Amino acid sequence: MKTDAKLEIDNKNDSKKEGIIAGRNAVKEALNSGREIDTLFVVRGEHSGSLGALIAEAKKRGAVIKEADPKKLSFLCGGCAHQGVVAVAAAKAYATLDDVFALAKSRNEPPFLIVADELEDPHNLGAILRVAECAGAHGVIIPKRRSVGLSYAVGKSSAGAIEYVPVVRVNNLSATLEELKSRGCWLYGADMDGESWCTLDYRGPCAVVIGSEGFGIGRLVREKCDFIVSLPMKGKINSLNASVACGIICYEIARQRSGLKSK
Repeated sequence: MKTDAKLEIDNKNDSKKEGIIAGRNAVKEALNSGREIDTLFVVRGEHSGSLGALIAEAKKRGAVIKEADPKKLSFLCGGCAHQGVVAVAAAKAYATLDDVFALAKSRNEPPFLIVADELEDPHNLGAILRVAECAGAHGVIIPKRRSVGLSYAVGKSSAGAIEYVPVVRVNNLSATLEELKSRGCWLYGADMDGESWCTLDYRGPCAVVIGSEGFGIGRLVREKCDFIVSLPMKGKINSLNASVACGIICYEIARQRSGLKSK
C-alpha cells in the first residue's frame, strides 16, 4: 500500500518529474530541511489543517502557490499518493540583487544583467542562462508570477550555466527596474520600433530586458526602459525567439566591452 512519498524521479527521459516532492509529510520535511521550493501545487479549495500550514510556510519561504485539480497533481507526481500537495523543488537556490552586484564588483566590471519579463518556456529561460554565462552577464532577473522558475527542465536546457549564473526572482519587476536605475544601470528593452541594436553604447552598467514569447515586453516594463532596441526583420515574420534575440544583443554588449572593432 502506498504511503506519503517523496518522489525524486531518476528517469532521464522524463525531466518533467525531476525535483518533484509529493505528499504532506515529504513536503513538510523538505521545507524543514531548507530545500528551495520553486512552486507548491495544492488541491483546489483546500487550505485548512496541515495543508494550510504547508501553504503558509511555503509562502514564507518565497514559493509560488498554485491551485490544481487532483488529476493535475497526479500527473505531476507520476501517480504517487500526493495527499493534495505536490512541490516542485528549484534546481538551484535563487540569488539576490546584492549577490549580482557583488559579482560584478569582484570582476571589476560594470554590472551587466538580463531581465526576463514573464518567460514561460523553460527551454527559453535555460537558453538565456547559457547566453548570460557565455556573454559575461552577471545575473538574470525573473518575476515571481507568470514566469517559469528554476525548474530542472531549465537547468537541463542551460547546459550547466545554471550553476554559474545568479538568478534573482522578484515580487515586483517594475519596482526592481527602478532599483536597478537607482544603482546606476541603464535599461535596454528589446522590442519593435526601437533604435538599432548596434548603435547604442552598452559599456556602462546595463540591463537588457527581454519580453515573453507571445506578448513581448509588458507596457509598464517598457515604460521603465531608458532605450528600446530592435533587430532588423527581413523575412515574413516579425519576431525572433526570445533567447535568440537575447543572444544577439548580449554579444553586441560583449563585443563593445571587449574592445573589439567591427571591420
